[in-house]
Amino acid sequence: MRIDGHVHVVGNGTGGTGCWYRPRGVTKYGAPFMVRSVGLPAAALRGDLDGLYAAQLLRFVRESSLDAAVILAQDEPYHANGVKLEDVGSFYVPNEFVLRLAREHPEFLPAVSIHPARPDALEELERCLADGAAMLKCLPNCQNIDWNDARYTRFLERMAAAGLPLLAHTGSERTLPVLDARLADPRVLTRALEIGVTCIAAHCGTGMMVVDRDYFDVWAEMTRRFPRLYGDNSALAAPNFRFRPSAWRRMLEPELAARIVHGSDVPVLVTGVLPWAFGMMSRQDWRATARIANPIERDAQIKRALGFPEETFTRLAGLLRPRAVPGSPDRNGS
Repeated sequence: MRIDGHVHVVGNGTGGTGCWYRPRGVTKYGAPFMVRSVGLPAAALRGDLDGLYAAQLLRFVRESSLDAAVILAQDEPYHANGVKLEDVGSFYVPNEFVLRLAREHPEFLPAVSIHPARPDALEELERCLADGAAMLKCLPNCQNIDWNDARYTRFLERMAAAGLPLLAHTGSERTLPVLDARLADPRVLTRALEIGVTCIAAHCGTGMMVVDRDYFDVWAEMTRRFPRLYGDNSALAAPNFRFRPSAWRRMLEPELAARIVHGSDVPVLVTGVLPWAFGMMSRQDWRATARIANPIERDAQIKRALGFPEETFTRLAGLLRPRAVPGSPDRNGS
């Protein structure tokens, strides 16, 4: 099964979904571009964004060379003591919404989002496991999650026992408000890995050139110590100067290539202009991908043109919680 393992869901709460979208600071100026990147008019931000956006994602997956997409919930940030951090998040997508979309459409695989400091974190984890969660998604630097905090041990132990992998943002973040920049370091996943949780470091710790610290070398070194650590290539086909030739070449070396899974980061803008400008793909390939209207397919074809092997697209199927993947047995019995 070929999977896009990093696709965001957004919504404004229409239809009683519980979603909200409140872009802050400079990010609010990017909101119209976000919806246009998935073929929706800017007016969708004030209309039935939830329904229109979900329908577009479904169409994109069905009309792509991929079989499924992991759709991501988004929890709110909390203090480590369990108190919610009010009015600091930019968007919220409840677990039930992505779980429902996945129940209705087999092309969607649900990644829930649960801040481990929540007073009901373990109860919510059990509920999501029972409802078919395939993965757990977090942005440690934006949600204020230090997975090395001993208070989260029971939560991580339950994830490990259930075979629920953790997809965690690492490296630069310029779309959402950052609460603790230190938590962009892939080493925030150390305790989770030691407990036995399979972890996927989104973006492989890469940082925007000059602007942010880059942790790619940290991630690469950690893969030698932790066999359960992977990385995804999401947002590396975006105009954010995250993807540089040296990191790209190392990602294609056999040792690291075996740890890369495919992800787009839609609705982040997908374009091959920077890979072409840096000499990482031909002008012909860039022009060909630019003509693809479907951003999920465009991203997949850019990654193929960059040399990522077919296993990059299929590897995630063997890492997701088995009972949540169609046709896969539940090896963990939970």
